[in-house]
Amino acid sequence: MNKKIKTEAVDHLFQAILTLKSPEECYLFFEDVCTINELLSLSQRYEVAKMLREGRTYLEIAEQTGASTATISRVNRSLNYGNDGYDMVFQRLKPAQEEAGDASKAPEGEKELI
Repeated sequence: MNKKIKTEAVDHLFQAILTLKSPEECYLFFEDVCTINELLSLSQRYEVAKMLREGRTYLEIAEQTGASTATISRVNRSLNYGNDGYDMVFQRLKPAQEEAGDASKAPEGEKELI
């Protein structure tokens, strides 16, 4: 963990984020805390990380996300040499995504509400 960002103020921010209970609450909070461009940049980096983990090429990622090769490279460096934060989140989301995938494969009328 980067000691430069470990501050009381950052701790308070993270505690606030941990209280959010739904995507709607996240929208409300993050629209107040971030500029639109900051939020779009964060979401773009996350999408780049997902695509890199899927084995997509820089060209594919750049075309689909609009990210620069510098951004893609920076995210790739974080994936390979960072604190494994992306991978921790991907692993935690995997069961929910698999469950959603199973529900979408169920015959019509038998899909569970998720």
